[in-house]
Formats: sequence, structure tokens, C-alpha cells
Amino acid sequence: MIESILLVPIFISFFCTFLVLPYWIKKVRQVGLVWEDMNKLNSKKDVAGSGGVVVVLSAMIGIFIYIALQTFYFKTSDGISLKIFAILSSMFLVTLVGLVDDLFGWRKGGLSKRSRIILVLFSAIPLMVINSGNSTMMGINFGIIYPLILIPFGILGATTTFNFLAGYNGLEAGQGIIILSALAFVTFKTGNSWLSIVALCMVASLFAFYIFNKYPARVFPGDVMTYAVGMMIATIAILGNIEKIAIFFFIPYMFETVLKLRGNLKKQSFGKPNRDGSLELRYDKIYGLEHLAIWTLKRIKRSGKAYEWETVYLINGFQIAVILLGFLLFLN
Repeated sequence: MIESILLVPIFISFFCTFLVLPYWIKKVRQVGLVWEDMNKLNSKKDVAGSGGVVVVLSAMIGIFIYIALQTFYFKTSDGISLKIFAILSSMFLVTLVGLVDDLFGWRKGGLSKRSRIILVLFSAIPLMVINSGNSTMMGINFGIIYPLILIPFGILGATTTFNFLAGYNGLEAGQGIIILSALAFVTFKTGNSWLSIVALCMVASLFAFYIFNKYPARVFPGDVMTYAVGMMIATIAILGNIEKIAIFFFIPYMFETVLKLRGNLKKQSFGKPNRDGSLELRYDKIYGLEHLAIWTLKRIKRSGKAYEWETVYLINGFQIAVILLGFLLFLN
């Protein structure tokens, strides 16, 4: 059982984001770190950017408090703190990568693809040096290959693909909440409740962020948040030895990656906004789940109109369906 005092780090993560984010929105508008909402007609550059900085730091504060409770209240010394510090170190490094990418600007290409890959791989070093996870998968012992190759490339895959499904108000935060909540449940059921607390600190922070990021958004997450959430998903899967079910949960992102590759990673995920707020397809073909959701809504709705929030709800619904199926297939 998880003692009620362990809810404290989760609540602190929520309230840190909820209380600090309005100040962040005000401050970044003053300094000009604002972006255009591409799914709004004639939208100006007035939405605060890189709000994920607050999300990540708030989650980290909650996780630090959890470590303090383990040390001073429960007086445990089972090596879990070292693993948590490895998670925090990797998350901090990838957050810096995302922040630099945001500051360089997505319209100007941000970091080059090569630089992004190298820096994300570098951020996996803390998890590599502590030999995270279990090197035996599907009955095969990968030995030193696991920490040196499989861990960094697993983190690279989760971090970059989580960043693909984005660009709609509330989408990235909602997806992070759904997937990390599911992983928290799985790790709790498999006897790794400490990972559940770590995941739920990020979930709580994302919930607070979602209040300001849902349609119509007052703040955008930026790569600084999507990279960090992708990193956390990967680390929880690795340290909890739940790689198979985590990969299954990522099925929507596999579809998204395939569709993005169809457009040589150059087609934008946004829709084409109308005066009434509805969205049209930007291209003649489907280049993302976002486009597929718009196409589906326009055909199943009597009005023939698809709106941004409906697109997000449909994608989130698909993600929830995948997770429920994963529970049936993988959890006894």
C-alpha cells in the first residue's frame, strides 16, 4: 500500500505549476517569447511559449520531496534514490535540449536533426552509467548491449516520437497525462510503487498545465515539455521492466511516425482554420493522426465540421482504447 503522506509530492507538483504558470505567461509575453496558434484563423503571436519549463521543474520539485520522505521519514536505503536521481538528471538534460530547440524557433528549423539526435542520446548517459533496468528481454540476455545501445536508442525513440503528435491545444498535455497515468498503474501493479509516485508527480504537473493549455490555449508546452515527458515514459518503462506494455501504449505514436515519414517529416500537423473555428485538411493526403482525426470527424458528424478540441478528444480517445487493450493483453 502507498501511505497517504506520499500524496504530498504529487499535490506539490500540481500546485507549483498551477501557481507559477500565470507568472510565467505574463513574463514571457513581456520578453517576447510568444508563438502563433496555427489552428486559429488570423492568429497573432500572443500565446506564451515554453510553458513546459514550469511543468518539468514543478515535477522535479515533487520528486525531490519524495526522495526526502524516503530518506528522513521512511529511512529507506535500498538504492531507489540513485535511480530517481538518474531519472532527474536525464530529464534535466533533455529539458535543456528542448529549451534550446524552442529558443532557436521551430519555423527556422530549431536544432538540426543531427544535433537533436546527438544531444538526446547524450541525455541518456545518467541512465546508462547506473546500468538501468533488466538486460534480459524476451528470454534473451543482451548484457552490455542493453545499457550502451538499447537504453539510449529507446530513449531517443520515445523522446522524438512523443514530440511528433503535437500542435493542438491540450494535445501534448492530455497524452502525457493518459500514458503516464497508465504506466503509474502498471508499475504499481508490478511492485514498483516508487515509479508510480515519480510518474504521478509529472501527471499532477501536467494536469495543472492542461488548465492553461486546453482550448483556447494561453500557453504552449514547447519541445522543452514534450522531450521531458517522452524521456520520463522511456525511463519508467526501462526501470520498471515494462518495456513491452509501454511499447504497446505507444502504438498511436508508431502510426504518427509512419504518417510523418510519408511526408518526409516536412508536413505540418496543423489543420487549415475556417472563419467559424472549424478545421479543414491542410493537404490532399493524410500526414498525421491529427489529419486523420479531422478527416474522420468531417465524415461522421452531421454538420461535416471538425473543431480543434474535437480532434484532440478523438486522438485521446484512441490512446485510451489502446491502453485498455494493453491492460487486457499484458496484465493478469
